[in-house]
Amino acid sequence: MEFKDIVRQRYAVRQFEDRKVPEDLIQELLQLIVLAPSALNLQPWRIKVVADQKTKDELYAGTWEQPQVKTCSHLLVLCADVDLPAAIAKLDKTLRAAGAPEQMRAHVIGLANDTNDRLNPDQLLCWAQHQVFIALGNALNGAVSLGLGAGPMTAFNPPDFSRVLKLPAHLVPSVLVAVGYPAGDPLPKMRYPVSDSLI
Repeated sequence: MEFKDIVRQRYAVRQFEDRKVPEDLIQELLQLIVLAPSALNLQPWRIKVVADQKTKDELYAGTWEQPQVKTCSHLLVLCADVDLPAAIAKLDKTLRAAGAPEQMRAHVIGLANDTNDRLNPDQLLCWAQHQVFIALGNALNGAVSLGLGAGPMTAFNPPDFSRVLKLPAHLVPSVLVAVGYPAGDPLPKMRYPVSDSLI
């Protein structure tokens, strides 16, 4: 399937069949998600995969009772990682291990440290969430490319998710992706013409 067809066929799935997606297919989807671009390649995201029904049921109230949370095969909780110093250290180690030219490595790490120094905590969270939302595109389109359906969800209570999933403070739930086999037919896609998006 060509990418243009994936984009045209993709829709936000809210009803799923009662069957599990094989674990190898979920792993393939996760591989597609983490191939997303990010600023300075810092990749400040972490993904919690929720597959067991008990946990999905516990999270249900934190989504204002949106049914796809309970009926999806897997719920992906995409978190912004605001521990930027740790991300910078990991990138530095990775670049050294890969034999990156020293001038390039020093430049990238210098830019990353500068980013960390000039952002206050609110700005840092916003910055990290921007990277997460770039990865979200890979999640949604990647699901379609694998014969699955997915629905993005931003209407949820992050503190509830942090509590139920026992997430550390530096991981902030930012967007959810319900994944599974779509049930029912999609509504007709309605989008404004390109001219409406141009300034």
